[in-house]
Amino acid sequence: MSRLPILMYHNITLNSEESFDLTLSIQKFEDQLKFLKEHNFTSIFVSELENIDVNSTKHVVLTFDDVTQNQLLNAMPLLKKYDMKATFFIPFFYLGKEDLWNEGSEKIMTIEELKSLDSDIIELGHHSYFHKKYSELSNEEIQDDFDKSFKFISDNNLKVYPALAYPYGNYPKKGSQKAIFFNLLEKNNIKLAFRIGNRLNQIPIKNRFEMQRIDIKGQDSLFTFKWKLRLGKLSLF
Repeated sequence: MSRLPILMYHNITLNSEESFDLTLSIQKFEDQLKFLKEHNFTSIFVSELENIDVNSTKHVVLTFDDVTQNQLLNAMPLLKKYDMKATFFIPFFYLGKEDLWNEGSEKIMTIEELKSLDSDIIELGHHSYFHKKYSELSNEEIQDDFDKSFKFISDNNLKVYPALAYPYGNYPKKGSQKAIFFNLLEKNNIKLAFRIGNRLNQIPIKNRFEMQRIDIKGQDSLFTFKWKLRLGKLSLF
């Protein structure tokens, strides 16, 4: 059995003084990609997870939440430079708007910008429609959120893989509500769903609706990044 790191990114900034929490400086991001490349990691899309040959090479999955414009401007050129794939998760209602859950500080890509992304480098996934916590929604509201997402995808002719990054890493986690929620994911043909968790994933996949991602923070040093990549989030961090 192999263990796979799935990394979670948000904003990439040109200003190193802003590198904190969900915002990572472009220099740190490049240092991380360079490390991955130099140590023979192969990046794969989320859609490739169920069929990877775990014995053939070292794999890593790069994921980005929210499709902010800074990802287009700052992350995309570096992903191309280092020949790294990434999956971008979309909060559909907010395309062309701002990330109001983050006090409107970051602009979200437009539909046209999404369509301009190089499909050899970027794969698109779901980050819900309204970017609300699933644990605070009724089953009917959750289904309505899925319905709106699928309609948006169809109306705008977007190619989106049916994988879901939970907004805020949040979903019903207790008893029957968890089972009902997972049944809703099944009903909507969601293949994989991602929490935070900060642990490496066991491959072959055991629970496809509780895939764990490692939260890469703006204050992380390269040393911290290396240890997260190897072991997940330690109590030290």
